[in-house]
Amino acid sequence: MIEWLVGVGSAVWLGILTSISPCPLATNITAISFVGQRVGKPLRVLCAGLLYTIGRAITYAVLGALLVSSLLSAPGLSLTLQRIMNQLLGPILIVVGMILLELLRFNLRGRGVSERMQRRVERWGIWGALLLGILFALAFCPLSATLFFGSLIPLAIKNGSRVVLPSLYGAGTALPVIAFALLIALGAHSIGKAFDRLKQIEFWARRVTGAVFIGVGFYLSLVHIYGVFT
Repeated sequence: MIEWLVGVGSAVWLGILTSISPCPLATNITAISFVGQRVGKPLRVLCAGLLYTIGRAITYAVLGALLVSSLLSAPGLSLTLQRIMNQLLGPILIVVGMILLELLRFNLRGRGVSERMQRRVERWGIWGALLLGILFALAFCPLSATLFFGSLIPLAIKNGSRVVLPSLYGAGTALPVIAFALLIALGAHSIGKAFDRLKQIEFWARRVTGAVFIGVGFYLSLVHIYGVFT
């Protein structure tokens, strides 16, 4: 039971950390701002933010559920994965932690809204936010791909969770987006302050999470690979 609760909390936290990481965060704000400029009224801006959020959350949840289900669908493969996942999870967490601490570096450039996508979103009106949410969820940055494929998927496989943990991850990615949609609806002055504050929170949250991942990764490696503490 405790292990399952830890998995639930980890899935939600990974989703939140994904959403406030520099590349996805810039993409989220750009997309909601772009749609908000074209729908006009604050209430419609908030609705656009909710549609964008739904698009991202559903995409992550469905993608995660499909990947985990496909890996666990074959009985032999499922048993093998769940048996060796304890051995794999330690090194995976160490690598992910090193990326979060920027000991391993990647190019973290985000994607803006292309001219072709702008025209399509304009034709769809407020529903264009849903389209942007789906497309930008699939446009993984190196860090978001690391958190999703390197942390969430192994965590879901270890717990044998085809739907719940991927869905909770998707919901976690939605929480900061909803908050920014509300701030954009209230005014640009609020969004500037919130963005600066969130950058500071993300800086420390990413480093604390990275340090915890490395520590837990070393512990799991010692226990399940080298047989220490058993």
